[in-house]
Amino acid sequence: MNAVFPRIVKSAYRKEPVITILITMGIVDALIGGLDDSWALFIFGLSTAGVALTIRWWRIMQRPALQNEEPVRQLYLPSHSSNSSLPMLSISKKKPPQ
Repeated sequence: MNAVFPRIVKSAYRKEPVITILITMGIVDALIGGLDDSWALFIFGLSTAGVALTIRWWRIMQRPALQNEEPVRQLYLPSHSSNSSLPMLSISKKKPPQ
């Protein structure tokens, strides 16, 4: 768990840094407000995290759906050479430096 959580946070921060900062601020405010019996800070933290999550969900819904297209084949050799055999490569042997 310890190795997985930082990877998730780093990945989310790289994709959407502002949203991740708002979520983190909201969670920290809610924790501080809940542990310190400051209900205004607790509600503010929950609302900040909730608004950030709502914005993130809205942005995900705005993305166009990926179409299932056939992937483009990438040929490294021309099609006419695929029927003939490839030439043998010769390795030149050099004397090692003395």
